[in-house]
Amino acid sequence: MVSLSTWCRYIAHKLEYSATLSLKNYHRGQITDKEMGDALFKNLFQGRLTYLHWNKGEEMAPSIGAQGGTLLVRKIPAADPKRVFVGDVVVLKDPEKPDNYLVRRLAAIEGYEMLSTDEKDEPFVLDKDECWVLADNESLKPKEANDSRKFGPVSMTGIVGRVIYCLRTAVDHGPVQNSHSSMRKDAPVLQVELDVDEMAKNHKA
Repeated sequence: MVSLSTWCRYIAHKLEYSATLSLKNYHRGQITDKEMGDALFKNLFQGRLTYLHWNKGEEMAPSIGAQGGTLLVRKIPAADPKRVFVGDVVVLKDPEKPDNYLVRRLAAIEGYEMLSTDEKDEPFVLDKDECWVLADNESLKPKEANDSRKFGPVSMTGIVGRVIYCLRTAVDHGPVQNSHSSMRKDAPVLQVELDVDEMAKNHKA
């Protein structure tokens, strides 16, 4: 049973999402002034804040099983340091294959100084809107992990969502460990939109 206070927080998140997405589409020229209200209404009352994403590979083990996992992803209409935080597991466009998506953990954002374990590499600071993403599986070499150690910093505009729940099998599932700020923000979304039975039906393993 979802409490009234949780519903209020959830609706506030939906309102923020709807407004941000509508403004984003307006600035891109995808909708006009007259269409703003309709877009806001549609996103607020008809849309969901989450979607299901299938991920397979050992890069994010043990957070996501190597055999694959059905992920509940919270949509991020505009990724910035106020909406995504270091420690979050995010879905982003693959910088080397734009049609594909990667699931990686956000390790650093704009303004962070990056130091290498290789003394030959000069330290550098991440520019505005840049971020550094890493695989969770520490046993993989950088090329195998296919993260920022291989392709370097990526634009935060490539982030489309944050993983908030993972179903590895019908009996092995639970919330994904993100930053404290994100887990607090995502709690009402998880309570309202999580449907484990639906995730199990869409599970490919």
